[in-house]
Amino acid sequence: MSIFVEVEYSNLPKAGEELCGDSVEVARTEDSVIVVMADGLGSGVKANILSTLTTKIAASMLKGGLELDEVVETLSHTLPVCQVRKLAYSTFSIVQVFNSGDAYLAEFDNPPAFFIKDGKVRDLPSNARVIAGRTVREYRFTVSSGDSIVLASDGVIHAGVGGVLNLGWQWANVAEYLEGIAGRCQDAQSVARRLTRVCYHLYAGHPGDDATAVVLKVRYPRTLTAVVGPPRNREDDPRVARELMKESGKKVVCGGTTSLLIARELGRTIDVNLDTMSPDLPPSGRIAGIDLVTEGIITLSRARDILEEAGNSGITPRGNDGASALARMLLESDRIRFIVGRAINPAHQNPRLPVSLSLKMQVVSDIARMLERRGKQVQTIYF
Repeated sequence: MSIFVEVEYSNLPKAGEELCGDSVEVARTEDSVIVVMADGLGSGVKANILSTLTTKIAASMLKGGLELDEVVETLSHTLPVCQVRKLAYSTFSIVQVFNSGDAYLAEFDNPPAFFIKDGKVRDLPSNARVIAGRTVREYRFTVSSGDSIVLASDGVIHAGVGGVLNLGWQWANVAEYLEGIAGRCQDAQSVARRLTRVCYHLYAGHPGDDATAVVLKVRYPRTLTAVVGPPRNREDDPRVARELMKESGKKVVCGGTTSLLIARELGRTIDVNLDTMSPDLPPSGRIAGIDLVTEGIITLSRARDILEEAGNSGITPRGNDGASALARMLLESDRIRFIVGRAINPAHQNPRLPVSLSLKMQVVSDIARMLERRGKQVQTIYF
């Protein structure tokens, strides 16, 4: 089975700056995920522009299949060395993890990455190469489900320097901290946020440098299949039920008519769960073998709003209602498949409108875009 890599990061700008001088870019191809973290020289707007250029150029070129030598050479011509300080305008770390488990890491003037396996930070054999006048450390290794790769900018390693800690947090201390939380933090976002939160405290609330933590968590993909609405032709009812049940992972049914359809095709009953009722949302239900059964467009619309709020705040929804449960399950999944019925409900829209303009289709499309922005693989099929 191919692996899936969850990628999350957290930024902490230098005190007095609105923008962080570090940038992160994530790109996915059919067979891999590419992550680039860059640290721009200085801080603020200028550093942010330099690091953003670095991450965009590197990610785009690697996604296009170009070799690291070509990437570094392009960067060296685009971002020359500062003639006064004799420093590169931007440092970088590049990670590419393939679905097969093969991994490649390249670092230029950034702190060494942390590779965590079985809860311990492991050493990785490296090779130094001079590319376009720059010494780049390269690593080639294999990852498996449960492993993590953590990238940290200088601001993390130097957190607290000259203040809480004379010499800063230092690489070995960060490694020890990561080992301490490895068993308690199951998602990448929690690890990234914890790291920058500790940095903030070590800087006594006034960060002396931009600090960025990028976390890649490797695991087997968590899948979810959701049926939204009945098909246009009733002859397709059995096929929709088969499409839902043949998939592994969690299963969701949205809509009253859709729930009746699935229950009928499976020969099972629907039970209403009144404990999930809220003033704004209908209660969810239960069908044996289905993980979540909800009302249709009202619940979907609210789930879309919750996903948008979660994207802005980074907070996982905790409500007991159907929309919160649906949003939570979507966020916890890596590969999502929507099976969308084209039947039009006249209670929700003008049936004379083209189906592409239907409210149901629009909401599902909005949700899919939000999930894809978070690096999830989304497929939508229609009946």
